[in-house]
Amino acid sequence: MSQQRPQITHASRPLTFMVEATDEHGTSVETEIAGEGPLTLYLDKREIVTLMTLGAAPEALAIGYLRNQRLLTSIEQISAVQVDWETDAVAVTTRQYPKNTAQKKHGAATLDKRLSKRTVTTGCGQGTVFGDLMEEIDHIHLPKDAILQEATLQALLDNVRRYDSLYKKAGALHGCALAKDGEILYYVEDVGRHNAVDAIAGMMWLDEVDGHDKIFYTTGRLTSEMVIKAAQMGVPFLISRSGLTKMGWEIAQRVGMTMIGRAQGKHFLLFTGTERFRHSSPISEVIAA
Repeated sequence: MSQQRPQITHASRPLTFMVEATDEHGTSVETEIAGEGPLTLYLDKREIVTLMTLGAAPEALAIGYLRNQRLLTSIEQISAVQVDWETDAVAVTTRQYPKNTAQKKHGAATLDKRLSKRTVTTGCGQGTVFGDLMEEIDHIHLPKDAILQEATLQALLDNVRRYDSLYKKAGALHGCALAKDGEILYYVEDVGRHNAVDAIAGMMWLDEVDGHDKIFYTTGRLTSEMVIKAAQMGVPFLISRSGLTKMGWEIAQRVGMTMIGRAQGKHFLLFTGTERFRHSSPISEVIAA
C-alpha cells in the first residue's frame, strides 16, 4: 500500500560560487568554492536545530534528520515540508490528531522526552543527537542473508570515482551514496557528512526505498553515529574511504553490520561482518600467491 506523501517545496539554492584567489605563482585565478548557509528546522513551529548546509536537498535533509534522530517514526506523520531561504528556515508540519486523543498525547510526550536529552557527537562542526544514543540499537535487526561480493564492492568504488561530484570542482564537501548491486541510486554531497546521510535517509522515506539489500558509501569516517544511522535505515553494508572509531566498530559488531574502511581503488579493510562478504578469490589462493 502506497504511503501518503507530504507536500514539499523544491527549494535548492546555488551550490557553488566563483571567487578570486591567488595561486603559488602569484597569478589571480577564478576559483569555485562550495556554498554554505544556516537552515533552521522547525517541527510544528517548535525550533529543533540549525544545520549548516550546502542547500542541495533541504527538504530531504529535514525529513532525514527527523527520521535519524527518531523524532518521527514514519513519513506518513508528515503533512508538509516548506523551505524558505529568505528566512533560512524549513518548517515541517505533522498531520494533526484531534485534541486529547491518545495518539496526540503519546506523540507530544515522546517528542518532549527525546528533546530533553542531547548528546554532543563527533559530527562535522559538532553534531547533536536527541534522546538515548543507544536505546534502540538492540531492536535493530539487519538481514542475515544479505551477501556482498567483492566484485560488487569494486564496481561501486569505480562508480563513485567516476561520479561527477561537486567535490572535484569545489572541494570542502563530504559525499554519501546509496547503492544496489554497485549502481548508485542516490549521491548527496554536503559540508557535513551527517547532512549527506540524513538527506539520503529522507529520500529513502519519500521514495519508499528499503535498505535491506543496499550498500551505503561515505567519504567520511565511520563513527558511532554514522553506524547507528545506517543501521536505522536498515542497510547491512557500510563502506568508507576513510577510517573508523572504536565505538563505531563496536556498534557495527553489535548490530551485525558489514563495515569496510579505507576503501579506495582495489584496497579495502573488512572490519566487521566478514560472514557476509565473498572474496573474488579464496583467501587460501591469495595467501599462496
